Amino acid sequence: MEATTFQAIAMIIYLVAMIMIGLLAYNRTNDLDDYMLGGRQLGPAVAALSAGASDMSGWLLLGLPGAIYLNGLIEAWIAVGLTIGAWLNWKVVAPRLRAYSQVSGNSITIPSFLGSRLKDETNIIRIIAGIIIMVFFTFYVSSGMVSGGVFFESSFGMNYHLGMVLVAAITVMYTLIGGFLAVSWTDVVQGLMMLIALVMVPVVGIMHVGGPVQLYHEINAVQPGLLSLLGSKGVLTGATLFGIISAMAWGLGYFGQPHIIVRFMALKSPAEAEAARRIGIGWMLLSIIGAGMTALVGVAVYHHDKGQLPNHEAVFISLGQMLFHPLIAGLMLAAILAAIMSTISSQLLVTSSAIVEDIYRAFTKEEISSNDGILYGRIAVGIVSVLAAALAWVRNDTILGLVAFAWAGFGASFGPTVLLALYWRKFTAWGAVAGMVSGAVTVGVWGNLKGGIFEMYEILPGFIVNVLVAVIVSYATAKKNPEIEAEFAEAERLLTQ
Repeated sequence: MEATTFQAIAMIIYLVAMIMIGLLAYNRTNDLDDYMLGGRQLGPAVAALSAGASDMSGWLLLGLPGAIYLNGLIEAWIAVGLTIGAWLNWKVVAPRLRAYSQVSGNSITIPSFLGSRLKDETNIIRIIAGIIIMVFFTFYVSSGMVSGGVFFESSFGMNYHLGMVLVAAITVMYTLIGGFLAVSWTDVVQGLMMLIALVMVPVVGIMHVGGPVQLYHEINAVQPGLLSLLGSKGVLTGATLFGIISAMAWGLGYFGQPHIIVRFMALKSPAEAEAARRIGIGWMLLSIIGAGMTALVGVAVYHHDKGQLPNHEAVFISLGQMLFHPLIAGLMLAAILAAIMSTISSQLLVTSSAIVEDIYRAFTKEEISSNDGILYGRIAVGIVSVLAAALAWVRNDTILGLVAFAWAGFGASFGPTVLLALYWRKFTAWGAVAGMVSGAVTVGVWGNLKGGIFEMYEILPGFIVNVLVAVIVSYATAKKNPEIEAEFAEAERLLTQ
């Protein structure tokens, strides 16, 4: 049997399993709260792995190993920043958001929580936040579909459009059918697949080159500076420091990513956040270390056996095909597809909830029955999927490039807003609106300027501007509100239980 046949069998097994999980979750979805938030019944392991899998996408298996393979460990600073940011997110945001979102209107989306927490009777917060989510995530989902099409094209020689449609159809199917539970349960499977693959490849690769000592010598023989966190010259210059700060600033984005922090709201209780943090950060550390080691093993293996690798971002795929039986290599390919699909499904669901729960309800101001809520949610998933697929139909690198821009946009617009809403009693609706808009605009302007300080990743200035504007406007518009004070106290009480 040919290698591609084994790999196709592995891929079919994976895709059928995802559909089956969607059907299983369908029987557990009874109302809009179930469809959008799983009835707030996620355990710590499911919440942690779901957040991790929906966060990392193909970057963990393709982008990060490729960057380290090409430029060495200096590229690892983004991973360091992301790990610190993820830990702080679980520690600072998760328990408090779980408690406060329940106390304040039993909110099931980030925009609805902000609107209820700040007593925004105009609904302007929900509308602006909902539109930001809808626009950015439509492009985000589109970029995932592009990645899926390219994946099947490069791995199996399949037509780009056919591969894209296949990824979109399977992902939309289980999201459409099973909602939040299907997305979370499939994320667990996908997260474990990613972790196992990222542990197996470097372990077997190190054995292949003759052990850790030989690995070190092989890498140094290629380029000594690859093992330095300060780059090939190994010296901390002003440019290097500037680059490190910019890379680590990626961690600020976690506080404002709706598809990640919505998992916090779905926990069974605020107390579950501690166990979830340990599981989630443990998964993240093992996965990131595995991705980095995969890159370094790739440098050693290709220097040892085959010379140079033509496509640095394919180092994980190439090592899997070289070191393992084709069926196992096929499951490793499925892990890449899992990373892509887990992010698409999470973003689809958050976009759907923003359309139904925030934009639609803000304008109509009507209650939605359980059956209608699920129906509207599924219709919204379908609409966003079609729009994203239309954008992805003509392969466009600018869509893929928008991912970093969208991460900064969400981080700078929602991050400070969520933190201030959770921790500052005097935060006001107008402060939130002014902060969100100014943060998003700063990211947009800064990201299009070049040279000098403007080479800094735009999330950092956007985050700072949001905080400053939100605090100034809140002080100018603050009024004592007994309802806010009571909810703040009740949320703190829940945290001590």
